[in-house]
Formats: sequence, structure tokens, C-alpha cells
Amino acid sequence: MHDDKNCIFCKIISGEIPGSKVYDDKNVIAFRDIQPAAELHLLFIHKEHTVNINEMMMKHPKQLIEIFEAINQFTSENDLINKGYRIISNVGKNAGQSVFHTHFHLLSGKRLGGIN
Repeated sequence: MHDDKNCIFCKIISGEIPGSKVYDDKNVIAFRDIQPAAELHLLFIHKEHTVNINEMMMKHPKQLIEIFEAINQFTSENDLINKGYRIISNVGKNAGQSVFHTHFHLLSGKRLGGIN
């Protein structure tokens, strides 16, 4: 399903490089961020490569639903709805995107600071 052979996330999907997966279904995987910004910091990605959320919306809008269904399942099964969590997707270098495969950061744990 993935198609960018130079993309580190596509390599995690294919098993070419390891990732500490916490969720995996036919369309979406989630794994721990290697540079966590919170007590729990996961990345949710679709197995089909797109560069960012804008490209995903234009080419494959159903992927957004599949990702958020996965997030809903994971947060429900792991009691994160009661604990609280934040979802972030960076678009472009100026916003902090460093891997150009659409991904959503899920942050949770101790009280998160505000976004200023």
C-alpha cells in the first residue's frame, strides 16, 4: 500500500526498519515517537503514503476517517478519553513537519501545557 521507498514511515510500515507499534490494522498503524514531547507520544499514520493532510484530503479523504477511527479505538481501549489527549498534524517545514508522510501526533500523560 505504501509507495515512497525513501520515506522512513513507509519503511516502518514495510518492516524494513523497526518501530515500536502500539496499534496496527489493515489501513493504519501507530507507534511511539522516538523524540517524545509528552509522557505518551504516538504517531498515527495511514499505510498509504501522502505528504500532508492537504494532499490526503484532496486525493484520499477517506484516509482521514480511517485514521480517526483508529485514534478513537486506541483512546477508548486505553482510557485516554478520561485522561485527556491532544492531536496535532504539522504541515510543512515552518510548522515543524520533519517527515513528509501524513501523520498525527497523539500526546497524553501529565497535564499538557497550552499552545502559545
